[in-house]
Amino acid sequence: MVREQYTTTTPGTSLERPKNEYVYKIGIYGWRKRCLYPFVLLLLIILVVNFSLTIWILKVMWFSPTGMGHLRVTKEGLRLEGESEFLFPLYAKEIHSRVDSSLLLQSTHNVTVNARNSNGEVTGRLNVGPKMVEFHGQQFQINSKDGKPLFTVDENEVVIGTEKLRVTGPEGALFEHSVETPLVKAEAFKQLRLESPTRSLSMDAPRGINIKAQAGNIEALSQMDIKLHSSDGVLLLDAETVRLPKLPEGTKGGSSISQGLYEICVCPDGKLYLSVAGVGSTCQEYSRVCQ
Repeated sequence: MVREQYTTTTPGTSLERPKNEYVYKIGIYGWRKRCLYPFVLLLLIILVVNFSLTIWILKVMWFSPTGMGHLRVTKEGLRLEGESEFLFPLYAKEIHSRVDSSLLLQSTHNVTVNARNSNGEVTGRLNVGPKMVEFHGQQFQINSKDGKPLFTVDENEVVIGTEKLRVTGPEGALFEHSVETPLVKAEAFKQLRLESPTRSLSMDAPRGINIKAQAGNIEALSQMDIKLHSSDGVLLLDAETVRLPKLPEGTKGGSSISQGLYEICVCPDGKLYLSVAGVGSTCQEYSRVCQ
C-alpha cells in the first residue's frame, strides 16, 4: 500500500507536484508471508491433535459428572469399584466394602494401619507382614457379633471370654507358670494328661480337688514321691478294693527280725497307721493310735 500526498492550490496557480520521496509499505510480503501460512497451519494441526488427545483421555479415564473411572462421588463420600492401587498414604475416616463382597487390603511387603490422637502421635498400630502380625497399643480386644469380649490382652493379663478353651495341638498346652481354672476336661473318648517333665506338679484348691474318670482309670506316676495332703480333713479312698501291689514283702524267717518293713494298719474309723512288721499281723484293733 502506497501513501499519496495531496497539495491544495488556488485556481490559476500551477504548482509542480512533489515527487514521492517517502513510500511506506504496510503488510507482510516476501519470505515472512511464506513462513506465516505454514506456521498457522502447524498451530492448527497442534490444536486438532491436542483436542483429539483430550477427547481420548476423557474417554479412557471415564470422566463423567459423578466421578472418574471406577471412582464415584456420592453424598456419603467416595465410592471405588474394582481393584485400585495407592502409591501414597491414604487418609480416610471410614472404609467400607460393598454388602455382597469383602474388603481386601493387599501389599507386596506389609500392610500397616495407624491410629493417631489429636496431636498426631501414633496410639495404635497394626502391622501385617509376610511372616508376622504385630499390634502395638495399650489393649487388644476381639469381640463377638453381639459385642461380648472373646479375647483381651493388656500389660497385666490375658482374658479369654469364651465358655470353653479348646487346645487341639498334639503336644497339648504348655504353661511356664501357674494356671487358675475351675475345670480341666479332655475331649470325649480321649485321655487327659497333666505332666511336668522336669519339675513337680502341684494342684491346690481351698475347698477340695475332684478327680473323676467316668469310663477309665486314673493314674498318678512320679519319679520320686506322690504326696496326698489335706490340711483340714481326711483323705478318703472310697472303693471296693484298695490295692498296693508293689509294697515290699518280708521273707519267711525269724520272728525277731523286722527286716526294716512295716505293716499298714486300718483303724475302725478308717484311719491308717504303720506298725512294725512281724511274722504275723501286728495290727491291733484297739491300738492307741486309733483312740
